[in-house]
Amino acid sequence: MAGEHGGGRRGGESRDPPAAPVRVLQSLRVKICEAKNLLPYPGPNKMRDCFCTVNLDQEEIFRTNVVEKSLNPFYGEDFYFEIPRMFHSLSFYIYDKSLLQRDLRIGKVAIKREELCRFYGKEPWFPLQPIDSNSEVQGKVHLELKLNELITDNGSVQQLMVHIVECEGLPLVNGQSCDPYASVSLVGPSRNDQKKTKVKKKTSNPQFNEKFYFEVTRSSSYTKKSQFQVEEEDIEKLEVRVDLWNNGNLAQDVFLGEIRIPVRVLRNDSSHQAWYWLLPKDNGSKSSKYDDLGSLRLSICYTEDYVLPSDCYCPLKTLMMKSPDIKPITASAAFILGEICRDKNDAILPLVRLLLHHQKLVLFVTTIAQLDLNDTQEANTIFRGNSLATRCMDETMKIVGNHYLKVTLKNVIDEICESPKPCEIDPNRLREGDSIDNHKDNLRYYVDKVFSCIVKSSMSCPTVMCDLFSSLRHMAVRHFPNDRHVQYSAVSSFVFLRFFAVAVVSPHIFHLRSHHPDAQTSRVLTLISKTIQTLGSVGSLSKSKTSSFKEPFMCEFYKMFEEETYTADVKKFLEEISSTESKEPSGMSESVILKEGEMYKRAQGRTRIGKKGFNKRWFSLSSREFAYHKQKDKEPVFRIPIKNILAVEKLDESAFNKNNMFQVIYGEKPLYIHASNCVEASEWIEVLSRVSRRNPRRLGKYHPSAFINGTWLCCKASSESTEGCSPCTAGVPADVALDIDGDRECEKIYSLFSTNMPKLQKMEEACASMAVYQGPQEHSEYHFTIEDSVETFKSLQQIKAIVEKLNEPHEKHKKGSSNAKYGSQENPIVGKGS
Repeated sequence: MAGEHGGGRRGGESRDPPAAPVRVLQSLRVKICEAKNLLPYPGPNKMRDCFCTVNLDQEEIFRTNVVEKSLNPFYGEDFYFEIPRMFHSLSFYIYDKSLLQRDLRIGKVAIKREELCRFYGKEPWFPLQPIDSNSEVQGKVHLELKLNELITDNGSVQQLMVHIVECEGLPLVNGQSCDPYASVSLVGPSRNDQKKTKVKKKTSNPQFNEKFYFEVTRSSSYTKKSQFQVEEEDIEKLEVRVDLWNNGNLAQDVFLGEIRIPVRVLRNDSSHQAWYWLLPKDNGSKSSKYDDLGSLRLSICYTEDYVLPSDCYCPLKTLMMKSPDIKPITASAAFILGEICRDKNDAILPLVRLLLHHQKLVLFVTTIAQLDLNDTQEANTIFRGNSLATRCMDETMKIVGNHYLKVTLKNVIDEICESPKPCEIDPNRLREGDSIDNHKDNLRYYVDKVFSCIVKSSMSCPTVMCDLFSSLRHMAVRHFPNDRHVQYSAVSSFVFLRFFAVAVVSPHIFHLRSHHPDAQTSRVLTLISKTIQTLGSVGSLSKSKTSSFKEPFMCEFYKMFEEETYTADVKKFLEEISSTESKEPSGMSESVILKEGEMYKRAQGRTRIGKKGFNKRWFSLSSREFAYHKQKDKEPVFRIPIKNILAVEKLDESAFNKNNMFQVIYGEKPLYIHASNCVEASEWIEVLSRVSRRNPRRLGKYHPSAFINGTWLCCKASSESTEGCSPCTAGVPADVALDIDGDRECEKIYSLFSTNMPKLQKMEEACASMAVYQGPQEHSEYHFTIEDSVETFKSLQQIKAIVEKLNEPHEKHKKGSSNAKYGSQENPIVGKGS
């Protein structure tokens, strides 16, 4: 969850129950395509070894592989993640990799959060901007100004009090939390008084709470008044300047941002308290010339879902759940959703997830698949198009088949990617000295290994996929009763062509690898994938399978596989995964790695000097245990069985002056872990919570901070065994295995219906005008088909009524969130105060 905004109540309405919070959930899908015309390296070798990072407010959350010796590197890496916190800007940095020194930052692209929606669904080129401390400014500062009147022996003195309360969201410096301090100045035509706060260590959210006093001026004649009036000319000339700096110790201090506030803000009130956005020096108005640093092509899809309380979505859920039972299916709300969306993928993901969450998916997909069969004339083209049915199947396999893929292919994909053997068999691509026979043997070895893993994996195939394959298989047999192979091709067209083959060629998309493979490995995977597709096709065994290859060298290579054994194994596998008979659980009992990565853990035992530090370790979570290793591929040095995990919670930054920390509570003492960024920490907390959600001994309360020097920092209790002082988080959605948030999917569906309301109205008009026609009619302007105008019209009326009803709480929330006072923490002041 990215954040919550509670709905407020007006005075006099205390009898109403408090409004349930609106959840604001943020997600980001990014593709880093390529860079071009990067600034050449100074020297004879002008090429660079470049990589790109993705940063939330300077916090790195992803980096690509290094592309060597290029000024036009192609990355082709995409990823999706939930954003666990609010942020100000999304940045992309291009680095030149250095072996001996710190990596050199060439340039960056920075986009403010509120501007990200402009680029949704586009793939523009962004010019790289130069990087300096002025361009890295972010965060906000909370301060108070107050004018006091002091009476001394010599008369009255006007004294200005500047109270630096706190800062929030300061940038990282060299990837680490900064050591910030504030410089406070009173600046005028003939004065520049300056004072400094104490340095706060390792924090992006320092709590200063320091007050500074400046003598402003003396009044010409003191008279007793209820409120002291400051002379206009003095106010117009003075301003308070607050500069934030990172203490560099032995190095130079780094500028973090500034604000300037004219003292005239106190003209009508002797006190002023507000939040301000930090700004670059001189408000960034000075434009400096710089060399052309190159450009970066990006695809950015950022979404914010404002998820209402669950009760609000009951009518929409009910309507969507009725879809599989509506006759004809083309008149259902679910089918209409797929028809009106310009990009069908926008509709398919929430639709599949919602129907899956409520166990309605198999019936819906089976019903719309019959529409495809009705339009299929030849058995060898069955389920080969990009229809609503096939796209729903693709998305279903991605969602429920993720664990299945890891169990089946991860080990062999890791072997191929980490040490690929030469497998090029295209004569035009061979280099001097290459042996095509050796390459064929290598490729044959990989294909056999992948093929064997697949055909032996039927016991691990998820039940939902098996149910769908069974339905599709029987439907195909009924539609083509005279084709004895169609029962296999109906299943193989999905499981081989659209599932395993795609996962082999793009393992990063299916989370089998963290990065897009390099060019050489991608070529190997492509050749394997092509062969696997053909091995798995049982659509027309009377024809030579080599005819499916366009390249002569692939036809030649495939002759090595023309054996009845392969066909028999494929048939047996397809029969097993399309059978509705119960399977033995042994296949699912195999331990599989769910997540792994490098993090830091706090030392648990005693150390030589008595102080516990943080040690870098390789962490791995399997379906059985959570463990850490001194190095990857080494034996674990510490294990926690999943059944022993009692809670997984965030840890306050103040505990160890480190952000992105969480704790795994498994016994008497928690394991404290420091992740490298907020996304990584959130993902680990989520997956650990999910696998341990049903543990019977899970805790109801926990300590959000640490037990240090005989005291819990959170509640000041002196006993380490004291019960927790904060309730554990509510946890993950009820569907633990799939982690589907039904309310969020309903919100996405509502948003799609609302956005496409003009199409719904046109569709409604088309239904009304079809009263005199019989059979399906196509509305040419928007390309949707209406089989039954009466049923379709009824569904459209229900959709519109539900959308209108949901518009009300959305408008109410938007109005409430936009009413934040200017100068509040939610809506800081930009620029000089007035």
